[in-house]
Amino acid sequence: MAVAFAELHMHLEGALGPELIFALAERNRVSLPYSDLADLEGRYRFTDLQSFLDLYYANMAVLQTAQDFADLARDYFRRAAAAGVQHAEIFFDPQAHTARGVPLREVLDGIVDAVAASEREFGLSSGLIASFLRDQPVRDADDVLGEILRLQAPIIGVGLDSAEVGYPPTLFEDVFARARAEGLHAVAHAGEEGPPEYIWQALDLLGAERIDHGVRCLEDPALVQRLVDERIPLTVCPLSNVRLQVVNSLADHPLRTMMQAGLLVTVNSDDPAYFGGDLGENLAQLRTQLALTDDEVEQLARNSIEASFASPRRKAELLGA
Repeated sequence: MAVAFAELHMHLEGALGPELIFALAERNRVSLPYSDLADLEGRYRFTDLQSFLDLYYANMAVLQTAQDFADLARDYFRRAAAAGVQHAEIFFDPQAHTARGVPLREVLDGIVDAVAASEREFGLSSGLIASFLRDQPVRDADDVLGEILRLQAPIIGVGLDSAEVGYPPTLFEDVFARARAEGLHAVAHAGEEGPPEYIWQALDLLGAERIDHGVRCLEDPALVQRLVDERIPLTVCPLSNVRLQVVNSLADHPLRTMMQAGLLVTVNSDDPAYFGGDLGENLAQLRTQLALTDDEVEQLARNSIEASFASPRRKAELLGA
């Protein structure tokens, strides 16, 4: 990519590719239920969000030590930098690891080491967003937030992810209020499989500054107008939407409609190891399937930088790149 991009919707655990899964399984002596790489790769056919999540969480069993998390993060940064990403704000799921008996300190030490090295090695600035699992008890989210604060983890914000339908943002109002009181940014997955009402709740009850996915906002003209008026960013993930059958095909994706409506849309990879490609691949396929022009791609790049939580100085650097 000739222009600088910020990636704002990428789950670190979703960058765990088949080769690394097998390498970490061997290192940690974890027995995998797959006979070989081909067997595992053959399971990447999803019918909905939950079918993906089942495999996603199962594969995390190989992540056990700080070194594992550092290797995973470094692998993402290397690939992202090669794709033209110069700033990344990365989700990670603390509960998915602490529930397996992996100490939060172990998770953080590995990721933070890789984050610190990424700018030196790849010229890529970054920030971490701790995401709560919305299909787990709210008390667990509050507990993990307390532990993050106790450890003074260097995160920039909190998010809300995992199975959307049936777990509205309203459940997490108090947890997000606590996080915002500590000066943390707030973002939330909403309007992917869930209805537009979840986007309203994320904005009004969670104080979300960005909406992750948000493609179903188009079903509610009043919501679209609010998002446009308030310049609320939407971190859209086209290949993910296709693989999880949110849309039938990339040619049917509403990205251009969203842009034409004046929405502050960004393009992201979501879980690149599972959904068919990194940010560069998402853009390449959008150019082919939606005939995105150079000007539209440049606008998406500028949107991503505007929508980021980077400092004003860093934003200026990226816009001038």
